[in-house]
Amino acid sequence: MAIIRCEMKPVGRIKKLHGVGQPPFTGASFGMFRYLKAFGCPFSRLHDVQGVYGGGRWVDIPNLFRNFDADPEDPASYDFTFTDLLMQALVEHGVEPFFRLGVTIENQCTIKSYRIDPPKDPLKWAKICEGVIRHYNEGWADGFHMNIRYWEIWNEPDNSHNPKENMMWTGTMEDYFALYGTASKYLKERFPDIRIGGFASCGFYGMHADRNDPKNARNIYYLDFAEKFLEYVRNHNCPLDFFSWHSYGSIENTVEYVDYATKLLEKYGFGGLEQSLNEWNCQPNARGTAKHAALTAGMMLALQNTAMDTAMFYDARYGTSIYGGMFNPLTGEPFKAYYSFMAFAELYKREVQTELTLDIPGVYGLAAGCEADGCIVLANTNAEDVPVALELPEGVQITGCRIIDGNRTWEETEFAGTLSGESVVCLWTGKL
Repeated sequence: MAIIRCEMKPVGRIKKLHGVGQPPFTGASFGMFRYLKAFGCPFSRLHDVQGVYGGGRWVDIPNLFRNFDADPEDPASYDFTFTDLLMQALVEHGVEPFFRLGVTIENQCTIKSYRIDPPKDPLKWAKICEGVIRHYNEGWADGFHMNIRYWEIWNEPDNSHNPKENMMWTGTMEDYFALYGTASKYLKERFPDIRIGGFASCGFYGMHADRNDPKNARNIYYLDFAEKFLEYVRNHNCPLDFFSWHSYGSIENTVEYVDYATKLLEKYGFGGLEQSLNEWNCQPNARGTAKHAALTAGMMLALQNTAMDTAMFYDARYGTSIYGGMFNPLTGEPFKAYYSFMAFAELYKREVQTELTLDIPGVYGLAAGCEADGCIVLANTNAEDVPVALELPEGVQITGCRIIDGNRTWEETEFAGTLSGESVVCLWTGKL
């Protein structure tokens, strides 16, 4: 029997790792945002938001500014109508928008691409983005004062080493660097208090790959792009307030990628820079299952003890894509993985991480709070049950338990000392 020991000694703060990508809405109905509010969702990253149905209305720069030849100083050049509704709904539900300045992925780009070319005038593009930021933060053009902090320049410009197959960016890496350099400097000078960053890297899957094997060319390109981007930013003194990247790898591999990214930032003089894993999803093809819930909880628990600062699950959309891992598209009801966010929220609301010792392959855990009001979340990603002995400080007892597994979904129960295969257990503790 494995031992899990909780010491209730403070070791840090619980991070904002329970954010999401595009939020759940259809048409212009935002009723499902109540589910985000229920777990205190800290961020919703606004990428790929324009959607299949009713597309061309939301967030993307070409949707907000439809004629690139128009005057960016003229409010009439912009169409904020639908994006205003989305932004208001997020803010009203306590969710901070993480605004991606750019375009939605074009999956059929090999047939024809429409909006993923480099802007023909980077400075004018930056001035268009200025108008968007003014609208949402300074009240310009009948706008708002939302104090949106995070503004990300583009998404995955490194998506492929072959521009004809790159679903996000048809230009070269140098084209992107020029856009980032121009836009970041212009926007930071205009809005010194916002956080400018990027580049929403595809990730670091190639860190162990053979560079001489042609089948690894795309993953190696991801690595080279990141190196050269950081070198460019350093050499050209560009603003970089956060470094964002993505992972669809396993929990263990993603933790490795965090270490790789951290060392890479240090190499180029950006040690300690804020990192955001603002797209991640572990085995999205398992959506709707207890396995996906356990992997989802396990990822958030594991990231807490890395250099990662924020994370956003991809994603919370309400639709048929396997990446929409939180809601059943047929019923609108939450999938099991949704309740992994409810469990993590119990840790986050207690703010202080406390010491938890466990060494069980495939099992992840985290504790928060104090002896009077504590919480422990455990995720067993193994298919087999794992018997455990939970050791708590003297006088502290389990006061409540909820479980997610193959048969139960966030069900109140008693903790019987066994972690079911592919399960998440949320325990509340206190002095009786």
